[in-house]
Amino acid sequence: MQVILLERIAKLGQMGETVKVRDGYARNFLLPQGKALRSNEANKKRFENERATLEARNLERKGEAQKVADALSGKSFVVVRSAGETGQLYGSVAARDIIETLAAEGFNIGRNQVDLNTPIKAIGLHQVTLHLHSEVEIEIALNVARSAEEAERQAKGESLTSADAIYGVDEDALRAEDFFDPEADNEAEEE
Repeated sequence: MQVILLERIAKLGQMGETVKVRDGYARNFLLPQGKALRSNEANKKRFENERATLEARNLERKGEAQKVADALSGKSFVVVRSAGETGQLYGSVAARDIIETLAAEGFNIGRNQVDLNTPIKAIGLHQVTLHLHSEVEIEIALNVARSAEEAERQAKGESLTSADAIYGVDEDALRAEDFFDPEADNEAEEE
């Protein structure tokens, strides 16, 4: 199906371009979302008449998205989750969790604006891309940790995936005597 794009769409084209897309993509996404019109003479004339309005609306949305991007720039967000000693989360951090974290900080981001191919399943610092507008995207730092204290330690560059980092114990320095009381064996033999 041939459609006229009413806004820039990544990997498809710019505003005003006539592109060929699959029928289902046009019927189920582009047309209902108001991102495109069917390509015919009447719609071409309609687009040319409304072009100035569409470009102004696009610039306004881009400006709003840029303001949000400037506010988010350089920020790091902490997500506290339960995890095992190896750093594997007992659950995961998905786009929904990222949106809730951003909302708690006062940023209203839609779920479809978070670019997260797979959920985060380990503690650590993660970069997440947000698509605020078709021409504005930003990366935020997501600090996934077991507690706020560990998040601060991770932010300084410390790795928290070993017993040494978690408990302050050097695993390599431990000996059998640290775990067993040799006196206990002698007492058992005497009885």
